[in-house]
Amino acid sequence: MNGAGLSARPVNATLHRVARTVREGYSSRTVTAQSHINSYYAATLNDTTRHPRLEGTVKADVCIVGGGFSGIATALTLAERGYKVVLLEAERIGWGASGRNGGQLIAGMSGEGAIKRQYGAKGAKFLRDIRYRGHEIIKERIARYAIDCDLKPGWMEVAARVKHMDGLRAYVEERRAEGDGDHLELIEKANLPEVLGTTEYHGGYVDPMSGHLHGLNLCLGEARAAAALGVQIFEQSSVTALAGGSKPWVRTANGQVDANAVVIGGEIYERFGQPKLRGLMFPTGSYIIATEPLEPELASSINPRDLAVADSNMILDYFRLSADKRMLFGGRCNYSNRDPGDIAATLKPRLTQIFPQLAGTRIDYAWGGRIGIVINRVPAIGRLEPNLYYLQGYCGHGINTTHIAGEIVADAISGTFERFDMFDKIRHIRLPLSGWAGNQMLAIGMIYYRIKDLL
Repeated sequence: MNGAGLSARPVNATLHRVARTVREGYSSRTVTAQSHINSYYAATLNDTTRHPRLEGTVKADVCIVGGGFSGIATALTLAERGYKVVLLEAERIGWGASGRNGGQLIAGMSGEGAIKRQYGAKGAKFLRDIRYRGHEIIKERIARYAIDCDLKPGWMEVAARVKHMDGLRAYVEERRAEGDGDHLELIEKANLPEVLGTTEYHGGYVDPMSGHLHGLNLCLGEARAAAALGVQIFEQSSVTALAGGSKPWVRTANGQVDANAVVIGGEIYERFGQPKLRGLMFPTGSYIIATEPLEPELASSINPRDLAVADSNMILDYFRLSADKRMLFGGRCNYSNRDPGDIAATLKPRLTQIFPQLAGTRIDYAWGGRIGIVINRVPAIGRLEPNLYYLQGYCGHGINTTHIAGEIVADAISGTFERFDMFDKIRHIRLPLSGWAGNQMLAIGMIYYRIKDLL
C-alpha cells in the first residue's frame, strides 16, 4: 500500500487504560545498552527501562528509525491512531540530542522567514496556526500519561545588542497585530533587573506560553506511553540499510522489519545513500554546563521568574534553572566545529560574564553533542521515495518542532498531505561538499555569523 492507503485501528477507547498502565509503570526485557552521556539529565532520569535488540524479522504498519523526539513523537502519534509501529534505536531511547539539549520549549520553529518568503500570506498563516502545536501535544501527553519531566512555564529572548532590541520590539508588535501576541510581555532594559539578575542585556520579551523541561525524562515518558500502546521498541539496533517503494523494509545486523511505510526520525545526514539529503544539513556542536544546586536566595536573585532564556545572537547562549536550582548554561564553545578539550573551562567564563555572582560556583556536569543545522534553517520534512519519509534538522528548536513534525508525518501516512507538502516543497539550500570539506565550510559560516553578532 502507499501512504494514503495505510489503515489505522481504532484506539480511543483504550487510551484511558493505557494512560493508567503508563502511570503504573511499563517494563520491557532487559538488555545491556550504551549508557546515556554523563549529563545532569542522565543523572536525574526517572525511567531505567531497557528495550531488547531486534532479532529476526517482524512486521509493522510503520517502521520508525530513531529513538529521539522525532521518532518517539511520531510513533506515539501513530500508535494513538491505531497503527502497528516498530521503532529502532541504535543506542538507547533519548541517547542523542533529545536527551542532551537545553530543555527550552520555544514556540514556533526556525526558518520562519524562508517559509514566509516562499509561501507569502499562506505561509504566515500556517506558521501562526502551528506555532504552539508542539506545546499542546506535549502538555496533553504529560497530563494523559502522567509524565514527570519538570515542565515549567516561561521563556524569554533577550537582546544581546542595543539594535537587537528594536528587532524584538518589532517582532512583538507584529505578533500582536496578527492577533497572536497579546500574551507576549516586552521588557525594556530599565525593567530587566526585575526579570534577570544581570546587566548584560538590553531588554527582551517574555512568552509565558513557552517554557522549559527535562527533555530526557519527557522522551522516556513518551516512549513508555508508546510501548504501552503496543509500539515495539528495539534498542541497540543500528540500521544498516532501508528502502521505501511498494515493499518498504529496514534491516539491522540481527533482524529486519517489513512495513508499509518507513520513517527516518532524526539526523542521519547522508547515510543510506539518499541523494535528496545530500548537502542539506551539517552537524555542529552545542555544549552545556550545570552548576551545583544554588542556594534559594541566589537562584531567585539571578532568575526570579524561573524563565528559560536565550539571547538574540545568531551564535547564541541559553540558560535556565533546573528543578533542583542548578544553573544550566549552554552555547557554542568555539567556531571551528571541533569539540572543545574542556567544556566547563570554556563555558564558565561566559556564564560568569553574565552572572558574576556565580564565579565561585562549582560546575558539576559538562557535556555536549551535535545538532543538525539546515542551511536555510527550515526543518527538513519530506519524502525520499514512496512510503519513505524523513523529519530532521530543527536548528535548536527541537522539542516543540519535533512534535509538530511527527504529527505532520503521521498525517501524511494517514493520507492527509496539506501540511506535509508545504515542507516537502520547500526550496532548500544545499552545500556542494560534505564530510571534512563541508565541516570547514560550516565553520567559516559560523565565524561569519559570529562577526555579525559582534558588529
